Amino acid sequence: MSSMAPKTIFFILMIIFISAELISAQDECQTEESGDCVNKSRAQPLKIIAIVSILVTSMIGVGAPLFVKYIPALHPDRDLFVIVKAFAAGIILATGFMHVLPDSFNMLSSTCLSDNPWHKFPFTGFVAMLSAIVTLMVDSMATSFYTTANNKKMIQPTPEGDHELGNTAEGGGGSHFHSHGHHHGGALSNTKGAPIGAQLLRYRVVAMVLELGIVVHSIVIGLGVGASNNTCTIKPLVAALCFHQMFEGMGLGGCIMQAEYKPLKKFLMVFFFSITTPAGIAVGMGLSKTYKENSPTALITVGLLNASSAGLLIYMALVDLLAADFMGPKLQGSIKLQIKSYIAVLLGAGGMSVMAKWA
Repeated sequence: MSSMAPKTIFFILMIIFISAELISAQDECQTEESGDCVNKSRAQPLKIIAIVSILVTSMIGVGAPLFVKYIPALHPDRDLFVIVKAFAAGIILATGFMHVLPDSFNMLSSTCLSDNPWHKFPFTGFVAMLSAIVTLMVDSMATSFYTTANNKKMIQPTPEGDHELGNTAEGGGGSHFHSHGHHHGGALSNTKGAPIGAQLLRYRVVAMVLELGIVVHSIVIGLGVGASNNTCTIKPLVAALCFHQMFEGMGLGGCIMQAEYKPLKKFLMVFFFSITTPAGIAVGMGLSKTYKENSPTALITVGLLNASSAGLLIYMALVDLLAADFMGPKLQGSIKLQIKSYIAVLLGAGGMSVMAKWA
């Protein structure tokens, strides 16, 4: 499992970079905005500012939860962590519903596309639905796969002949499992080859799947910003993306922290999240001469990627983040904490929804 996420993320990045080459088409639909806003020389410094500012805010957002061990109030066992995580989940949910999904609808219903089939069938909703189902499949099958592998470890006899470890880990739901004897006083999840708990396993699957979804839509957004020369659009978009990346990163960072990865794995996941949007902007700048954002090929490619990303983000926000926490024992045991968390979700979703006015 430790090497799966970086390899999969690299594979996704390669697909998107290839897609960027494919959508550098010559047949552009003549609907681009013109006027004082379109100015390439003025747009270039704005894009460089965007790369730096988005990179910094992304690193701050995704990295902040990883240092909570130095802030007792933000420990995962504390109420404040649950509230902050609910706020970040609201950000991710609104990103899917209010940003990525509408963009896909706009692209796939563009007048630049042929009437048949693009105006005859709601491809955005269909692809988003399929994406949510596929995400469920990946989520479920990955959990089953690693649970099966984990169970095989648990039934193997230890050098001391202690078979109680399997019962302990199988019956518990926490992220750490301790043996009954004094020979295994440490957390087994931190021991190489040792079985890990079911809840910790879920956290790891959620963190990987969520990162994949964020990587896809982040680099697509960056590609659009880098290829655009509309200064009137770039200025507010940079501010909105900084807000978005910081708080979306907090949600992902919380999942990475709960997954209890080793330092190298944490670094790789933080790196991939932080670099995707700036990398997308850089690629978009390089393709700005050949990239035609209104070409049918570009509209279809980016529109379908956005639809699939929206389905994934909506599923992850509702099922793996919000439902998992709100139906869990901590929130179910406190109506007061539930209300605070609901308010946090509404604030996160509401703030991100307001950003849709500029982004």
